[in-house]
Amino acid sequence: MCALIILWTKSREHRPDRELYVGYVCTCVFNAAYLRLVVKPDQLIKRRGKLGLVGVNLDLEGVKEWLQTRLMKETTVGKAKGILKNFLIEPFVAHKQEEEFYVCIYATREGDYMLFHHEGGVDVGDVDSKALKLLVGVDEKISADTVKSQLLTHAPADKKEMLISFLVGLFNMYEDLYFTYLEINPLVVTKDGVYVLDMAAKIDATADYLCKAKWGDVEFPPPFGREAYPEEAYIADLDAKSGASLKLTLLNPRGRIWTMVAGGGASVVYSDTICDLGGVNELANYGEYSGAPSEQQTYDYAKTILSLMTREKHPNGKVLIIGGSIANFTNVAATFKGIVRAIKDYQDPLKEHEVTIFVRRGGPNYQEGLRVMGEVGEFTTGIPIHVFGTETHMTAIVGMALGHRPIATQPRVAAHTANFLLNTSGGTTTPASSRSASFSEVKTGAENSSCKWDHTPTTKSTTLFSNHTKAIVWGMQTRAVQGMLDFDYVCSRQEPSVAAMVYPFTGDHKQKFYWGHKEILLPVYKNMADAMKKHPEVDVLISFASLRSAYDSTIETMQYPQIRTMAIIAEGIPEALTRKIIKMAEEKGVTIIGPATVGGIKPGCFKIGNTGGMLDNILASKLYRPGSVAYVSRSGGMSNELNNIISRTTDGVYEGVAIGGDRYPGSVFMDHVLRYQDTPGVKMIVVLGEIGGNEEYKICKGIKEGRITKPVVCWCIGTCATLFSSEVQFGHAGACANQASETALAKNKALEEAGAFVPKSFDELGDVIKSVYDNLVAKGVIMPAKEVPPPTVPMDYSWARELGLIRKPASFMTSICDERGQELIYAGMPITEVFKSEIGLGGTLGLLWFQRRLPRYACQFIEMCLMVTADHGPAVSGAHNTIVCARAGKDLISSLTSGLLTIGDRFGGALDAAAKQFSKAFDSGMLPMEFVNKMKKDGKLIMGIGHRVKSINNPDMRVQILKDFVKQHFPAAQLLDYALEVEKITTSKKPNLILNVDGFIGVAFVDLLRNCGGFTRDEADEFVEIGALNGIFVLGRSMGFIGHYLDQKRLKQGLYRHPWDDISYVLPEHMTM
Repeated sequence: MCALIILWTKSREHRPDRELYVGYVCTCVFNAAYLRLVVKPDQLIKRRGKLGLVGVNLDLEGVKEWLQTRLMKETTVGKAKGILKNFLIEPFVAHKQEEEFYVCIYATREGDYMLFHHEGGVDVGDVDSKALKLLVGVDEKISADTVKSQLLTHAPADKKEMLISFLVGLFNMYEDLYFTYLEINPLVVTKDGVYVLDMAAKIDATADYLCKAKWGDVEFPPPFGREAYPEEAYIADLDAKSGASLKLTLLNPRGRIWTMVAGGGASVVYSDTICDLGGVNELANYGEYSGAPSEQQTYDYAKTILSLMTREKHPNGKVLIIGGSIANFTNVAATFKGIVRAIKDYQDPLKEHEVTIFVRRGGPNYQEGLRVMGEVGEFTTGIPIHVFGTETHMTAIVGMALGHRPIATQPRVAAHTANFLLNTSGGTTTPASSRSASFSEVKTGAENSSCKWDHTPTTKSTTLFSNHTKAIVWGMQTRAVQGMLDFDYVCSRQEPSVAAMVYPFTGDHKQKFYWGHKEILLPVYKNMADAMKKHPEVDVLISFASLRSAYDSTIETMQYPQIRTMAIIAEGIPEALTRKIIKMAEEKGVTIIGPATVGGIKPGCFKIGNTGGMLDNILASKLYRPGSVAYVSRSGGMSNELNNIISRTTDGVYEGVAIGGDRYPGSVFMDHVLRYQDTPGVKMIVVLGEIGGNEEYKICKGIKEGRITKPVVCWCIGTCATLFSSEVQFGHAGACANQASETALAKNKALEEAGAFVPKSFDELGDVIKSVYDNLVAKGVIMPAKEVPPPTVPMDYSWARELGLIRKPASFMTSICDERGQELIYAGMPITEVFKSEIGLGGTLGLLWFQRRLPRYACQFIEMCLMVTADHGPAVSGAHNTIVCARAGKDLISSLTSGLLTIGDRFGGALDAAAKQFSKAFDSGMLPMEFVNKMKKDGKLIMGIGHRVKSINNPDMRVQILKDFVKQHFPAAQLLDYALEVEKITTSKKPNLILNVDGFIGVAFVDLLRNCGGFTRDEADEFVEIGALNGIFVLGRSMGFIGHYLDQKRLKQGLYRHPWDDISYVLPEHMTM
């Protein structure tokens, strides 16, 4: 048997944009004589040597023996149990211990650290404390000198040059390919070259659009201990094709607790609560859907979950938790429609598996969504479905589902809560301000001053927003802008907070919006420079740019010193680009909120985009006036939940910011906590942290050192992560602990020890906030003001209609097509069914023209009619006109229209007239001879009779083909038989008075409509009366006219001028005398 030898040779490639790059090329040859091998599993297992999972210096037989005891065997690595399936077999590189080194590069907020230790291998130990470190800052370049002086002080002198060359090249490759982590242990350096014996690495998946060509097709396998399921791949594919976010990770397919949670942050909170209540071993999945998925996308997601959970029965039945925080912009009713469809489809398996469903949701139109969800359980399927809204704590349904608390009996929710949004005052002026400063203190003079625009400072401001703040919105986000203007109006601002919009894909123009009940125009600019020049008062930019364009547009914006705050909404910006944005923002003193954020809100002053949701939630959470509590969160959806919790337990929110879920948010928790500390109106601070990163420890330090003196209530979500046997990537990119200190448990413990108020779980967060607030009230720190009813604002017509509050006569009615759903529908038939049924063009025409699915022979006849009427040469008037127009340089539409306009009674328009004349005569009982004589007596032509060229002796083969088909396939053809009898009479007088193609199609179509079984006699006559049959000629002949147009263009024919010798010039007689 032959074995594989890999011979390593070094290659060098010079790249002009960076240091010398050193790579290694392997060449494969087959030779078993002197081959020594290394074997190890390749399943994302680190420290394989320590675990005894590396076979070293073995021959081929030794490799076989080594594999026999491990291949397809269950192995435990930490908490994870898995089957060893994939192995690497590599050539053994003979070397000495002193030739082993350790190298690691990893990304941080401030740059990339390279670690090097002159001792490598299995027993390297604590490299964090041993290794030498080199920080290469963001946008800085690594150099050979710094590598030599800072990393290689203990390296052997004879290997330094080789190591310098390799390490510089390795770092450049790390940057070029968007790695975020790269560890080599051991790195072996001999006199022959450098050998990478073992490596672990991570790449930034969001950089796929930049690195696809370099990466190739990269597959991201699941961590050891968790199998890859096709359903996970299916959801990942849906996610990739959607602008929404759809995630699914199967933890225990046999588990009884399943979740379908909206929102990245909320999904973590629900998993935490399930684990806190002892459900970790029964938790079947982790996942989330967010970003306003469509009804179809939600249906596809839901049916995948329902399919998985109804495959194996559980003795205790199963529970499905459909949860979520209060949505900012997702139409809850629309997404619930998809879930309801899936529940209906799976109602029998759900009942068979004894599934109970618990639902809690809030946000736009959530009342309708909850109503529909409740009714599908109570009236349609009989499945136990318990629904709860924003009056119920977000995670309370988990305790109900797991039997830890009784299932609450909720009063039936109203169909909507939007009635109070309608302006019933009758006034047209902006309502008087009901709140000005903090809910518990008088407005300061500084905040009351007129707006001033001083853009000279480069330090960040304590106050990001005021009631004079003006913003530019990047992107055509009309719904978000209208939401901001409605918020402004309900907060009694004197002017809109949005000064302008920037949208590079259109020219400068005005966009219409509402300010209360009035319509106003906001300018939209094609480029940023014009917007900044014309609006010097603007100091905030809200960017809705896509992840691909967000970096460039952000860098461009920061060139304008007037911008002091930026909100970047896009999710999925590569981490390396985000760090460059952060660095520039620090240099220019710009505060960045985001990326991957919904934004922030300052009640009574300003809100970013969709933050806070729609007006019903703004009013329910009292965000139209400031309170005394400021918060900062990573999650956008959870920030809205905090609005709800704080409004129910305190006097309300003073300011709230969602810094974003990416690993490197533009501003961190401490930035905003310090702002709140220095803001007099803020009396207490709430922080909702999460697993991953170490920013929460800065809050601990600030409390211990006395920099933060106000009460801080803090909870870090993601406590469930330490209970899972394998690593789970939560909904936010930054929600992943790379070391023990980054876990939520470690952070919560540290915060509590530092003096922050830390609840035992998210379930108790509201209770702790209330306790701290009540204590501040008792001490007189907070003096709650008397609540004033909120001002009113008119509701958008479109949303009022969505809620079912109004009705309006439609401007148009249609009964043939519906494009509003996920699938185009022709006369009730989905487009997929149109193709599956293979009804062809004739059948499609039947659906759209006659609203019927016609018999197959009828569809074939329609197609034959189109074929025979497609063209009749260039000499006929329609084709002639088309040709003349085309040769005059006109476009296709103009030329086609020119030809179509000639169709009428004299040319091609005889189908309807022939059908009407023959039908009237036949239906009245008139004999063919009587019909001919009457038409002659009345001085009228018989439409459909006569041809310029064809005759009884030179028949029209088109008519003959159609006649044979009709006689063979039509169930009856009385009118055609009648017309043929008329033809016998007319051709006896003159041989060219034949039944022409127009007449034949006209009478045959009447027979088709009357006898195919799909129409009543009145319906058939109505289609003839309204001119449907002429449409056959128009549609068919359009194909010919287009052909003539293309033919003239292809032949490059010039302007047509009719020859004068083909014109008879007849002047008036009095002019010739």
